[in-house]
Amino acid sequence: MSEQNKALARRGLEEVWNQGKLTTIDELTASNATFYDSNVPGGKFTGPDGLKQFVQIYRGAFPDVRITINDQIAEGDKVVTRWTATGTHKGQLMGIAATNKHATVTGVDIDRYQDGKVVEAWASYDMFGMLQQLGVVPALAAGTKA
Repeated sequence: MSEQNKALARRGLEEVWNQGKLTTIDELTASNATFYDSNVPGGKFTGPDGLKQFVQIYRGAFPDVRITINDQIAEGDKVVTRWTATGTHKGQLMGIAATNKHATVTGVDIDRYQDGKVVEAWASYDMFGMLQQLGVVPALAAGTKA
């Protein structure tokens, strides 16, 4: 089951994020799925429609987004995926006008599967680093301690 779930996670990243096939979300996401993400208002969103909206926001801001899977580990009903995303900020994101700057973001997703569909997911990614790369948050000066 673990290998099947890893394949589902890879398919989601490739088809949904890299190719923009939102219909794949309906195939891979349970109707009551919950997605936890501290970078979104309220810290979570639900269901296929919530995921579609989330993807549309980021793909609208970074239309050339490309996610590369660096590592995947599966155990039981969970898959952990460490990934790197790259893209050019061409559209509005969280009220930030397009900067036309390229950004690279790293993150980790943990997806829990049941009957071939995601039922819970947790995402952690470097939003602060992305905002620094876009020039909307100042970078720390060299030698400055955080």
